[in-house]
Amino acid sequence: MKITIIGAGNMARGIATRALAGGHTVTITAKDPGKAVRLVDELRAQADGAGQVGAADESAVDQADIVVLAVPFDAARQLAASYGPRLGGKVLIDISNPVDASLDALVVPPRTSAAEQIAEAAGPQVRVVKAFNTTFATTLISGQVGGTPLDVFVAGDDQAARKEVADLVTSGELNPVDVGALKHARQLEGFQLLHMALQIREGGHGWASTIKIVAP
Repeated sequence: MKITIIGAGNMARGIATRALAGGHTVTITAKDPGKAVRLVDELRAQADGAGQVGAADESAVDQADIVVLAVPFDAARQLAASYGPRLGGKVLIDISNPVDASLDALVVPPRTSAAEQIAEAAGPQVRVVKAFNTTFATTLISGQVGGTPLDVFVAGDDQAARKEVADLVTSGELNPVDVGALKHARQLEGFQLLHMALQIREGGHGWASTIKIVAP
């Protein structure tokens, strides 16, 4: 698949690493083109999969099968509104966590989520999926914690879109967990708020923990 990642930070690096391991074609685009180029250089030096990676301007979203908003919530919502008319039929992944500066609360009202607000901004023609918001960037480099593949929770109203994202996750040697409709992003964002707060309270984990469903 052709994956365009908007953003060139740590989460962009982690998701791109997994996508490249899965053999996909990854394009990085960012507000700062130089930062995108530097990230591409790093990814090329480290890649051990069959995928290809390059940097491009915003036109890369037009050729993508999946577009990943690897930016904070406010920026993601603005980008969704801006790019929405160009993303008809495409899958748009929201990875954001709408937390306040103290990591003590969500900034979205009850009975909604960042993902739902991004979907509203993008428009009904865009298939928005919540994914990767419960994985820390450091864990995505190897795709594992304690030798066990990460769980990636996937929520979206379009079943086929969830399947596309699940296939992307699986190809990167991660474990997709389909949680159903996009409204369940509310719970996923709450999960990660607690996860982040525990990292700060407990300390010593280096943002390298994960949330995983374990069953006998």
